[in-house]
Amino acid sequence: QVQLVESGGGLVQPGGSLRLSCVASGSTGNVYSMGWYRQAPGKQRELVARIVGGGSTLYADSVKGRLTISRDNAKNTVYLQMNSLKFEDTAVYYCNLITGTGGSRWGQGTQVTVSS
Repeated sequence: QVQLVESGGGLVQPGGSLRLSCVASGSTGNVYSMGWYRQAPGKQRELVARIVGGGSTLYADSVKGRLTISRDNAKNTVYLQMNSLKFEDTAVYYCNLITGTGGSRWGQGTQVTVSS
């Protein structure tokens, strides 16, 4: 089993920055991709960014140019650098891991609030 633990959320003003981290532990030898999703109140969970093993990345249009996903394989950690944050970025951010056999694991989520 793989466990995911997110950290780095918090309260930030519009235009500010945060960096989220997600550490994977347990059976991490067969990871296909890792990513970040978010869920705002009253809305469905949506993909924010994903990075696959070779380093290819995918971003939601709404975050391109502002949010950057990266991965440190040695630390089994994926990061989400969030710059130029907007009110609409307010959500619970979840880390997701997809295994090579198609399994999916979720973290517990970390709250990001953008407010003045």
